[in-house]
Amino acid sequence: MTDRKRILNGRTAVVTGAARGLGRAVAEELAARGVRVALLGLEEDALARAAAGLPTVSHHWQVDVADDAAMARVAGEVSRRLGPVSIVVANAGVAEAGPFADSDPDSWRRVIEVNLVGSAVTARTFLPQLLDTRGHYLQIASLASIGAVPMMSAYCASKAGVESLSQSLRAELAPRGVGVGIAYLNWIDTDMIRDADEHAVMRELRARMPPPARRTRPADDVARIVVGAVERRAPSVYVPGWLRSVQVVRAGLPGLIVRLARREPMRSHFTPTGLLGAGGRAAEAGGPPSG
Repeated sequence: MTDRKRILNGRTAVVTGAARGLGRAVAEELAARGVRVALLGLEEDALARAAAGLPTVSHHWQVDVADDAAMARVAGEVSRRLGPVSIVVANAGVAEAGPFADSDPDSWRRVIEVNLVGSAVTARTFLPQLLDTRGHYLQIASLASIGAVPMMSAYCASKAGVESLSQSLRAELAPRGVGVGIAYLNWIDTDMIRDADEHAVMRELRARMPPPARRTRPADDVARIVVGAVERRAPSVYVPGWLRSVQVVRAGLPGLIVRLARREPMRSHFTPTGLLGAGGRAAEAGGPPSG
């Protein structure tokens, strides 16, 4: 272990959406660097297996990140069992795709509830501990935070929302010693992405992207980069790195996407996918869908 990788040794971290995919990979990477990890999510058995496989003293909690009261209870238990939290990775997320006019209102609302409201609840719940430890909050965002695409209105709205939430919190909390970072991620090899590929609308959306933007990356590789950003208390991290250049041209993206949509409209009428991810209730972040 390098000196840099000793920075996090002995700390306590919270990872939401930690049962599988990127969340589990981040938990494993943190634990490999000596961090005690609280794994939060909806899948009891998968969370238990993930926690049991970690090399540090770690525990899991089955909880809906959008439930204020349940999250407050968990925050107290985490502190008592693992110590004050100094790292929070807000990773929990779900997605759905398809025409907005045909979308199921409950599924559409659930995407916003988990991705955006759940992130806000996570930040609010653990903020007292982060203030005490002068810790770091990392929000898992997406390429969808930078440029919205058709057929993914709920997901894009939620990821744009968490970007704004994080930027607001960064300025608010900087004078108090708490760092806030945003992870802009593209496609990651997770259950959510494999589920998405089963639907024609997602296959066509991916096919329309430039070849570099279609590539999926292993969750373990992304987790190493993300945890490295936590070590540096970086305000942002981009995976792959070329996503950073998209920020430079983001003002022109909406018009460009509209022009492309008019030039080559979707070839079929697609039905909504419903919620994408493990069990159709919760999923870990990947690319667009990211988390």
